[in-house]
Amino acid sequence: MIDHGVSDRTGRRVALRDIDADNWRAVADVAPLDDQRDHVPALAARYLLLTTREDTWHSLAVCAGDEVVGHVMWARDEDGSYWIGGMLIDGAEQGRGVGRAVMRTLTAWLAEREGCEVVRLSYAPGNTAAGRLYTSLGFRPTGDVEDDEVVVELAASAVVPL
Repeated sequence: MIDHGVSDRTGRRVALRDIDADNWRAVADVAPLDDQRDHVPALAARYLLLTTREDTWHSLAVCAGDEVVGHVMWARDEDGSYWIGGMLIDGAEQGRGVGRAVMRTLTAWLAEREGCEVVRLSYAPGNTAAGRLYTSLGFRPTGDVEDDEVVVELAASAVVPL
């Protein structure tokens, strides 16, 4: 479990947990708001399948209190950078600061990993809410594009310790 004591705006503690026999169904059922489906899959099940079929990504359950409310995954690239991907917060849970709590928790945890110098992620240019969140957390554009998505990065040294 990754828990740095970060809470959402309702006061629930947000932690990241390994996917296991007790939570995988709840994670698989996480669904975005309908208008977000241009940017993310209809269900987090797609991300879970990706992480079970490939060795690159590692899925985590996003929990607010004791409830599964989302999915996020991370990876280490060949160049040594760490990546965040597949963040999906259930539509009913959005607007409560869960995504911000996830990003703060996961970037702090990744920045502590051996050899971590930078954390990267990519997002669809039309996903302005994601762009605002990542910019507010200190991520800056690299100028690169990955699968038609904007690539941004945050130096590990710039991650605010929790």
